[in-house]
Amino acid sequence: METILFFIIQIILIPLISPFFIGLTRKVKARMQNRTGASPFQPYKDLWKLFHKDEVISVDASWIFKAAPYIIFSTTIIIGASIPLITTLTTNSYMGDFLVIVYLIALGTFFLALAGLDTGGAFGGFASSREMVVSALTEGGLILSLLILALISHSTNLTTITSTISSLSYLNFAPVILAFLSFIISILAENNRYPFDNPATHLELTMIHEAMILEYSGKKLALMEWASANKYLIFIALGVNLFIPWGIATSLNWVTTLTALVIFLTKVSVFCILIATLESSIAKLRFFKLPSLLFTSLVFCIIALGLII
Repeated sequence: METILFFIIQIILIPLISPFFIGLTRKVKARMQNRTGASPFQPYKDLWKLFHKDEVISVDASWIFKAAPYIIFSTTIIIGASIPLITTLTTNSYMGDFLVIVYLIALGTFFLALAGLDTGGAFGGFASSREMVVSALTEGGLILSLLILALISHSTNLTTITSTISSLSYLNFAPVILAFLSFIISILAENNRYPFDNPATHLELTMIHEAMILEYSGKKLALMEWASANKYLIFIALGVNLFIPWGIATSLNWVTTLTALVIFLTKVSVFCILIATLESSIAKLRFFKLPSLLFTSLVFCIIALGLII
């Protein structure tokens, strides 16, 4: 019975708290820029407002445009239920493989790009093109950073990786640190953060993600925004639980689970603050300079592979 309850917690935790951490990142960025900023709970109000608005759908839209929000949101729910969040005892043998997670992320990106292209708008077209270029260049660093952990753990299961890394000697932690640096670059690229994209802009020359969802409104736009928040939290959860796994529960009882939940939320909050600080300290790069940065993530992974092979 407890195992079922923990799986239910796994399923609802990501969509429940993800808007807060988007709001927290925006709040910290605002404070770093000497602005007051909205409350961290503002994304919940935005989602509520969008779910109660009418939709306007282009006459040129096909079933892809209409189905994409549900597919993208569903993939984030499946991923959130499959990765280790607060305990290593709810092992998912089928969906917990890191390659499955990467492919599910790619599936969401694929339908997002198709949705941007579907209505035939100029904004959606160039944004989808840019998104696929960035995504294709990011996948190598993302997979290699997780592959390094898999080689250290002798398993591709994320729960097993978490358990192994948590017991790893500090003397053998250099490859993990290098893989973590590569993973941070992947987080910024996959979630359209600085220096890859500006998630708060509608300026034609800079936007990628916002241009792909420009044709959406109402409930479908709410699902797109919610899915984006889920994806952001999923990547941060993978970062803090795979590379910094200390504090995750190793037994199924409420005391250790609540303690692990508090530690998890603290680590995610610190990670969001660090991302907001980083974004406030750097400028957005020109699009044609992004491959150089993504190549840097590959270099980190290659060095880490050299240390463990």
